[in-house]
Amino acid sequence: MTVKISVLVSGRGTNLQSVIDAIENGEIENAEIACVISDKKEAYALERAEKHGIEGIYIDPKSCACRQEFDDILLGILKEKGSDLVLLAGYLRIISDSLIEEYRNRIINIHPSLLPSFKGLNAQRQAIEYGVKYTGCTVHFVEPDLDAGPIIMQKVIPVLDGDTADTLAKRLLIEENKAYREAVKLFVDGKLEVNGRIVKIKE
Repeated sequence: MTVKISVLVSGRGTNLQSVIDAIENGEIENAEIACVISDKKEAYALERAEKHGIEGIYIDPKSCACRQEFDDILLGILKEKGSDLVLLAGYLRIISDSLIEEYRNRIINIHPSLLPSFKGLNAQRQAIEYGVKYTGCTVHFVEPDLDAGPIIMQKVIPVLDGDTADTLAKRLLIEENKAYREAVKLFVDGKLEVNGRIVKIKE
């Protein structure tokens, strides 16, 4: 069975590109990206989708009276495309509880810190200001609480003397790309088992 993936984006789409490449080169088998959905009309991620023959869809937030209306439209598209897995790839909107419940343990996000540390925005700057010696990225399932879902995997890198938020983010992005495609592969291969907060990777 082919796992159909829908990807939600707001910006550059580097993690989207990582997953596209992994599917095209056979690293991730039995999966296809059904569509890429953005809340930003000018998101470069939509151009990435077009270059690979993937349908790109823009939903205008200004046309919706509230977040729930936006997510109702989004949910309709996800169902129409037969989505088995939803990826957040630099998606900047908070998702409604009803959408999360509909796709429980089937929405995956990546955050640029070692959760539960440094949740929310500007995680790299938070890490530097706090003075940690190591940071990293976390791939996790999405729950209603921000950056609080069950953790699938984490990658760790050192914080170097002289690092800025920008230099740290640049080095971390390499690990983010690796972690995201590895986590997607585990999901597609049926190797993730969720029990409460614990995600077990099956052999």
